[in-house]
Amino acid sequence: MEVKLEEIAQIEKVQRYITNMRPVFNRRALYSDTTGEYINPVEPEPYDKVVIRFRTARNNVDQVLLVHQDKKHAMKLAESDTMFDYYACELQLGEEKAAYYFEVRSGVMVGYYNARGLVREVNEYYNFVILPGFKTPQWAKGAVMYQIYVDRFYNGDTSNDVLSNEYCYINEPVHRVMDWNRYPAQMDVREFYGGDLQGVLDKMDYLQELGVEVIYFNPLFVSPSNHKYDIQDYDYIDPHIGKIVSDKGDLLPAGQKENRLASRYINRVSNRLNLEASNALFIQVVEEAHRRGMHVILDGVFNHCGSFNKWMDKERIYEKVRGYEKGAYVSADSIYRGYFDFQNQTGWPHNNSYDGWWGHNTLPKLNYEGSKELFDYVMHIAKKWVSPPFNADGWRLDVAADLGHSREFNHYFWKKFRKAVKEANPDAIILAEHYGNTREWLQGDEWDTVMNYDAFMEPVTWFFTGMEKHSDDYREDLAGNVGSFWGAMKHHSASFSMPSWQVAMNQLSNHDHSRFLTRTNRKVGRISTLGPEAAEQGVNKAVFREAVVVQMTWMGAPTIYYGDEAGVCGFTDPDSRRTYPWGREDQELIAFHKDIIRIRRENQELRTGSIICVDSDYNFLAYGRFQGEGKSLILINNNYHSVYKIISVWMLGTAKQGKMKVLICTDENGYSTEGQEYEVSAGKIRIELSPTCAMVLKYIPD
Repeated sequence: MEVKLEEIAQIEKVQRYITNMRPVFNRRALYSDTTGEYINPVEPEPYDKVVIRFRTARNNVDQVLLVHQDKKHAMKLAESDTMFDYYACELQLGEEKAAYYFEVRSGVMVGYYNARGLVREVNEYYNFVILPGFKTPQWAKGAVMYQIYVDRFYNGDTSNDVLSNEYCYINEPVHRVMDWNRYPAQMDVREFYGGDLQGVLDKMDYLQELGVEVIYFNPLFVSPSNHKYDIQDYDYIDPHIGKIVSDKGDLLPAGQKENRLASRYINRVSNRLNLEASNALFIQVVEEAHRRGMHVILDGVFNHCGSFNKWMDKERIYEKVRGYEKGAYVSADSIYRGYFDFQNQTGWPHNNSYDGWWGHNTLPKLNYEGSKELFDYVMHIAKKWVSPPFNADGWRLDVAADLGHSREFNHYFWKKFRKAVKEANPDAIILAEHYGNTREWLQGDEWDTVMNYDAFMEPVTWFFTGMEKHSDDYREDLAGNVGSFWGAMKHHSASFSMPSWQVAMNQLSNHDHSRFLTRTNRKVGRISTLGPEAAEQGVNKAVFREAVVVQMTWMGAPTIYYGDEAGVCGFTDPDSRRTYPWGREDQELIAFHKDIIRIRRENQELRTGSIICVDSDYNFLAYGRFQGEGKSLILINNNYHSVYKIISVWMLGTAKQGKMKVLICTDENGYSTEGQEYEVSAGKIRIELSPTCAMVLKYIPD
């Protein structure tokens, strides 16, 4: 008699059950992480003893072992509820990183549990990690951040506007844009719209009403470009976005391109009256933010400066200004000569042979290895701006992995930088721009965290839109690909310890990439190929709202790029740097952002709770956030048709009975916070999700 393969498999399953007298692992019940639910204390000091916990289904396993440094520690059953058993053991820490995973046994079955979940083989990359002595600021954990590109936010003081023909930048005169609503030019870097710090002060009510907790500013220091990543003077806020109290001198004569003749510009950026007044205005901005319960992060560009910089002075801005030393470009005897790496050691005056970042001569690379004076001065700058009277709350670090001439020196620099900043302000954050694996910088002695491209922006973008973050490519195989989404999220988030992950900057858009709302139209191109109007055509606000729901319910610090909340579109830089549309805002999107931010702030599990995948399917996500009594479920249907699902909410630690109340629901018709309730029966809910729908539900016990 022929026996089918399926029958053989069933017989073997029954035999295993009889032999072991226990079912196979309930793998969906297994859980642990490094939040406060599963380690205590959550940010331990060196030599602390920590209690580590692991969750299983009730009466489902024989033994749980914690494996640390190749030693197996038996975990004891510490407590149980109607659904789960919780195993615990105490681990003695030293000074070094503690990495561990779990071994789970049931009869003859053995499985391993790490940051990827239950696995057959151990890979140390996915071990859970504790970094003794490493803490990140409490105020930043799960905080809602708001990125402001100052020139494009709001013009609160027209007297400080950059004037047309005030000076030359990259061989052409700068231009004052009079039409606030005009699209950015293809060569936008020398175009100025007039946004300033007074404009930020004027809009503080708006930011507070939106729910912003942290303002992240693109660079504010003296610089000739609108983006200000080519810093001219690290000691002062640029008067063009600050305050001009002395405004004398002339514009460049027609046809003239030598900035040594730009007397009005020279006075504006070198006159101490203007510089000190601008710093005073920044102090006022920080004080006002702090008064409203907000924090302020500055952008630090320490890999390179600008060719206008007073240390280089290639444009000869400072050459004849009293109180300034000769720049390294101007004189071989400059005290700043060692700040830069000159290839031609006899090329003065006007030595153009310096090393530029990626070959750009407008961006001289700083030569820390060649100048202790430069190193010490930048450490002074690191401390200065997070100390009184400025009191900024931290630094975002531009192209941080590029700094220095070797990887070894790079790590040395950031270790010293961290020490300087934390000594000046222990509660300041250090947040780096980085693409690729971050682990080597996130060992507790350099950066606190990063702009979260790999474990947030990219997986979210691919899943919801199939678009590359510059709108340079469309990948149909990645659109809606839930396996790729979870694979990327789990892989890249494993490079964080929990204190780093909880403060990671989670963005949908920023100044270097296309606007997320534009990516929803799935048009591949830039303004040079499609024109700016195409960025607004065929966009899908329902898909955008879905992504915002994920952003506001994921682990980390959700960071809104100014104007995203008001419906701003744009292809990649420079089109993504459009002005905030005051008077033309999408009021429904703003109201939606206010509500989803409020929901995040009211439910602590959405800020710092554990995160778990509950269910997944093509174009469908279901995940939970849970902490203490707070248990929230997030459902995403990115299909263009309805889906019916039975969702196992018991995985969040709910009781078998109760209700799940909708806190917010968004779909193709808009959004609602009316609060429909779904019955929890046997730990599950039955629910139908409309097309392009996102929903946040909260467990309410009977």
